[in-house]
Amino acid sequence: MTFQEGGSFGGGRVRKGGGGKVAAGGGAIGILALVVYLFTGVDLSGVTGGAQQPAPETGETVGACTAEQANTDRECLYSATLDSLDTFWGATIPAAGGQFSIPEAVSFNAAVSTGCGNASSSTGPFYCPPDATIYVDVSFFDQLAQLGAEDGPLAEQYVIAHEYGHHIQQITGVMDQAERQGTGADSDSVRVELQADCYAGMWAGNAATTVDPDTGVTYLEPITQAQLQNALGAAEAVGDDNIQEQSGGGVNPDSWTHGSSEQRERWFTTGYEQGTIAACDTFATDQL
Repeated sequence: MTFQEGGSFGGGRVRKGGGGKVAAGGGAIGILALVVYLFTGVDLSGVTGGAQQPAPETGETVGACTAEQANTDRECLYSATLDSLDTFWGATIPAAGGQFSIPEAVSFNAAVSTGCGNASSSTGPFYCPPDATIYVDVSFFDQLAQLGAEDGPLAEQYVIAHEYGHHIQQITGVMDQAERQGTGADSDSVRVELQADCYAGMWAGNAATTVDPDTGVTYLEPITQAQLQNALGAAEAVGDDNIQEQSGGGVNPDSWTHGSSEQRERWFTTGYEQGTIAACDTFATDQL
């Protein structure tokens, strides 16, 4: 899924933050605080105050990009994809009667300090509710192939759109209402993640017809079947069962927090094909 020829995207949307590496000991506590928050909703960042922090933000941002640059440079792709998501959700949420706000976004390498604690690249892309910020180390996209996915622009955009979906859940109250402490195939933790997959599918299904108000050009070219398969492959690759198999352990549905490969692929497809918030209500069904 490539950006439409003639498109251009202003700079400043994505901040550049972090660097170096999290120190052993204190840094590890920071990572633990982050993981605990993301999977349980319990904020432990206050206990990491004495931990060594990653390198501070530089004050730099990802600059303006052309569509051609967004198709070849991952930081430009990150910024341009967010531009498209801002426009899509900026129209969709108010139309549904909600109030929309744009999430902050950070591109980092190695380590970063967040409102949820310190994180390293090994954490993977994530959304931090306390500071309403999406954090992505774009080198993560290289790991998709290691998990069995075929890398491609739409696969990378799916990851970004999924994290943006968590912001939509934050501003609509889902994050606060869900019982994210639990695990298991039908837990609220899994329902939160599958809904974010569905929201990513909603965006993908509309991105080729969403017009950039700044240029009058649609953001993306129509999705090809091969590109759609790349996105579905990425959703499949990050399924709990696949990750457990890749790690050499047995599949244990009782420990799932994100959903199986089949579930993640299916809910992305639901969003892509049906394109409504109501269709993405993973909390309204007993059968995930």
